[in-house]
Amino acid sequence: MGAAVELEAGGRTVRLSSPDKIFFPERGFTKLDLARYYIAVGPGILRALRNRPTTLERYPDGVTGESFFQKRAPKNMPDWIPTAHITFPSGRSADEMCPTEEAAVLWAAQYGTLTFHPWPVRRDDVDSPDEL
Repeated sequence: MGAAVELEAGGRTVRLSSPDKIFFPERGFTKLDLARYYIAVGPGILRALRNRPTTLERYPDGVTGESFFQKRAPKNMPDWIPTAHITFPSGRSADEMCPTEEAAVLWAAQYGTLTFHPWPVRRDDVDSPDEL
């Protein structure tokens, strides 16, 4: 895999390891291609995600590899990405990431996030859905 690169989004620099890792084998698209795509669509994706607790659907080995849902904010998540404390229907709770800027979406690409699943609530009022 290629050497790590640094990408800029919204004034922040985000490190991307293994930029040459293939994420979409049929098209040959890499992790770097995914990151650049997220930069390109940053304003649009933030309209859906901004200030919402967000579950990450991660594919660390690309779209043909195994995937998993990451509900809890990763322990190594930068402190500039806020979280919200949410309670699941099971009664368990967790802190989920709440993207507030394009760099947070770019950071999620580093971890193989292909799909973002925002809650229909805002982080300042997790008990009152404002979107369905």
